[in-house]
Amino acid sequence: MKNVSETVSKKERPVRILQFGEGNFLRAFVDWIVDLLNEKGDFNGDVMMVQPLKAGMGEMINSQNGVYTTVLRGVQNGKPVEEFRKVTSVKGCINPYTEYDEYMKQAENPDLRFIISNTTEAGIAYHEGDKLDDKPQVSYPGKVCAFLYHRYKAFNGAQDKGIIAIPCELIDKNGDNLKRIVKQYAEEWGLEDGFMTWLDTACDFCNSLVDRIVPGYPRAEAEAICEKLGYQDNLLDSAEIFLLWVIECHGKTHEDELPTAKAGVNVIWTDDMSFYRTRKVRILNGTHTMMVLAAYQTGLNTVEECIKSPLIFPMAKRGLFEEIIPSMDGDKKQLEEYAGDVLERFANPYIVHLLLSISLNSVSKFKTRDLPSLLGYYKKEGKLPDVLSFSLAALISFYEGTEYEGTALKGSRNGEKYLIQDSPEVLEKFQKLYSASYASVSEKAAALSKSVLSDTSWWGEDLTAVPGLEEKIKGYLESIWTDGMTKAIERI
Repeated sequence: MKNVSETVSKKERPVRILQFGEGNFLRAFVDWIVDLLNEKGDFNGDVMMVQPLKAGMGEMINSQNGVYTTVLRGVQNGKPVEEFRKVTSVKGCINPYTEYDEYMKQAENPDLRFIISNTTEAGIAYHEGDKLDDKPQVSYPGKVCAFLYHRYKAFNGAQDKGIIAIPCELIDKNGDNLKRIVKQYAEEWGLEDGFMTWLDTACDFCNSLVDRIVPGYPRAEAEAICEKLGYQDNLLDSAEIFLLWVIECHGKTHEDELPTAKAGVNVIWTDDMSFYRTRKVRILNGTHTMMVLAAYQTGLNTVEECIKSPLIFPMAKRGLFEEIIPSMDGDKKQLEEYAGDVLERFANPYIVHLLLSISLNSVSKFKTRDLPSLLGYYKKEGKLPDVLSFSLAALISFYEGTEYEGTALKGSRNGEKYLIQDSPEVLEKFQKLYSASYASVSEKAAALSKSVLSDTSWWGEDLTAVPGLEEKIKGYLESIWTDGMTKAIERI
């Protein structure tokens, strides 16, 4: 059977987008969009990926010449819909840890116009000690600062060689935060005032919101799908049909350069995306994070199983409609309609969304997605929400591990190993907490709840100051560890 790259003849197009991130989401979202723009919107541009971490999918992507197939499936008007697309918009993938010079050479490309990224919620962060001459810098913003400075020098600060950055990380004001940290590095590194001015006048760091459920490689069905397609594709990327991209620009939209309307793509250009962001992050992503860690510990493995579960679905529905929505401002009917649509999307029988995939970096995800709802509910109702509080206890329980496998902690579910993946600092703290000796379950629960809730570097505030929260989490942990996750959920 031929490889997918042997079944297409790729057009030669200039690289107009540098993309930090080579994972499933960007390939089924941004690169899929760019493929449509090339076909219908006269964009005439390709994407060059940059692997943000030392280990990644770059070699596999290059082995297929950047070509892969998206598998979009869902139900529309009561009928199943399935769409396959060979995406040819990716030029290739560079690993800056082994190909630093090639990576920096991209800054000298006169056609380059956009930087797009998805380095997870933890990616847009400052890392102390990054230097201009590092090859590469540890942090994503550090890499961007060095890259843009090289471009600034290569084109002598030309205004028309500025970059439009559209980060897709799911944090509030992602573009503004990326720019802030880039400028922080520029100041630390003593870069000239002209570069700082160029960042302000020639570049635009847009805030953006992405919305599409992307489970990624359909492992259980991959062989059958390839047989159906008639070629081998080791990078199959499954996603739902629904897509929304909200891009908040400063001063002007960039739709003239990224012609999404011509291609019929659901992209909203706006000067204020706050409503869209709050609705999506707290309802869709917040419900994911609220339910998946507890659900996984009961023995479930996918989102669809959660929706079918007589235990998990009522918990999730209660948390969504009785806690998350009441914590929010806005038209309650509109929020409830969106929430209903979200649950329908979760139930998509064609999407196999693994709970362990969603569990990646759950600490920063909880802070972004669920903590505002938990605190907002307490502020409005004068009491703590049960399901949201329980989900924080389930997070603490999920992170129980004392040994590493590579960079991940090893957890155990009914004797079955699973990998806990988060930042080194988060994993190190949990490893130390769970390696300590405790006289009783109660003492263990007290130590974990106090230490986790009081970590201001995780939450941005000391959560033990929230009246009753520490004691509530302690009680939930005791219940989880004494009676098991299923019975603990039944109690709430």
